Amino acid sequence: MGISIKKDDFIYPYFVIGGTNKKQEIKLFPGIFRFSIDRLLEDIAQLRSLGLRKILLFGITDKKDNIGYSAYQDDNIVATAVRSIKKEFKDLTVITDVCLCAYTTHGHCGVLKDGSKKIDPKCTLKALADMALSHADAGADWVAPSAMAKKQVQVIRGALDKAGLRKTKILGYSAKFASNFYGPFRKAADSSPKFGDRKGYQLDFADGQAALREIKADIREGANAVMVKPALSYLDVIKEACEKLHRPLVAPCHSGLASAPLLVAFNVSGEYSLVKYGARQGLWDEKKIIFEIVTSIKRAGADLIISYHAKDIARWI
Repeated sequence: MGISIKKDDFIYPYFVIGGTNKKQEIKLFPGIFRFSIDRLLEDIAQLRSLGLRKILLFGITDKKDNIGYSAYQDDNIVATAVRSIKKEFKDLTVITDVCLCAYTTHGHCGVLKDGSKKIDPKCTLKALADMALSHADAGADWVAPSAMAKKQVQVIRGALDKAGLRKTKILGYSAKFASNFYGPFRKAADSSPKFGDRKGYQLDFADGQAALREIKADIREGANAVMVKPALSYLDVIKEACEKLHRPLVAPCHSGLASAPLLVAFNVSGEYSLVKYGARQGLWDEKKIIFEIVTSIKRAGADLIISYHAKDIARWI
């Protein structure tokens, strides 16, 4: 039986910034923009007209400091955006990224120990929980912790439940590899680390078994969905995770996000940009190669695909 590609298979990522009437083109990230909230609402209206109804929000700020305070204060950019989005689009599933890298001056995904270049686990988990709470309180349907901090799902689940936000679901960035495919995203979010790299907390791309352990850990901690990121170089991980989780090869996703644990694949910025620049150079037919890519991801076992190609796919479908 062939693989069917549907609009409900996709989650579209957005970058949101402060100010008004802003739509900023991102260098080396063709067709992707940073939006102020007013312009974001305009674009989401177009997205809904295409039949897409799930989005992932990334916040960007110019108010950076060593602890990422602007990520979790009550009026942070993502929480503010969620309130506006939910007022206009009540049927839209809104997922929010929960990480500190775009909010810290050092560009790492957690709070650093005083006078150190090492992450402070306790302070980081507290910051992530506060960030997730602010998003959920604003109306986010799902929060998606991506800092790869140990016990991040457990701590966030506990904080949400204590605050009476039990309906808010968690998408864990469970198998997030220390990949070279994140370049355009880091340009978009201004989140490149200012020293070292993220190999200390993101996964070694050679170690697929570590990914499976992290996926199982996030499920035990209460994740409603787990993620493999990037997608194309890790189809084997998606496939094995699908088999180990005893999930059907392709799960139905006809009405929003289905029951847990869903398996989500992130078709990341570098994968997207390679396709776009290759098409510009006449190396391949853009439509054909995109459908080949997303079919392979879904065939491997992903229930949902986060992809910057989602708008194009929706138009073609």
